[in-house]
Amino acid sequence: MSYNFRKATISEAPQIWVILQQAIQRRKEEGSLQWQDGYPNPEVVAQDIKKGVGYVITLEGNIIAYSAILINDEPEYARIEGQWLTNSDFVVFHRVAVAESFLGKGIAKALFAFIEEFTLHNNIYSIKVDTNYDNMAMLTLLKNTGYTYCGEVYFRGSPRKAFEKVLTKLPS
Repeated sequence: MSYNFRKATISEAPQIWVILQQAIQRRKEEGSLQWQDGYPNPEVVAQDIKKGVGYVITLEGNIIAYSAILINDEPEYARIEGQWLTNSDFVVFHRVAVAESFLGKGIAKALFAFIEEFTLHNNIYSIKVDTNYDNMAMLTLLKNTGYTYCGEVYFRGSPRKAFEKVLTKLPS
């Protein structure tokens, strides 16, 4: 299968919101507290896209995954309870969601690979991310893709596990 990774367009916001709603429901069914407080919402998705940080994976023209991907833009990470592996430029990603019909097909892993390519393309060698303590799928994915636990950060008053992966520069 040939996936396409690209910036989302504002006309795709409704499709992206459907995928996020599926993920919000999955979190709820799994007993997770993550995303059960009205966040994310359609306005957040629209803002991501308007800022140029909303990205999708498509397959045959259909959106199958979404994430916001930012460079050096997460103020909460400066207040980590713990320590990051690096203190240089970093990419951070938020709001990872895979369409229900594509779960278990390696799409999240493919998204992580695209994020690594994006990071290296921007001459950055650090990726930082956080997730809820009870998001077992994401915690497992982070472990299996080489992320290191660095400590806790807080969002909307809740502690989140913070991770970093340091990439190596590809030989020229």
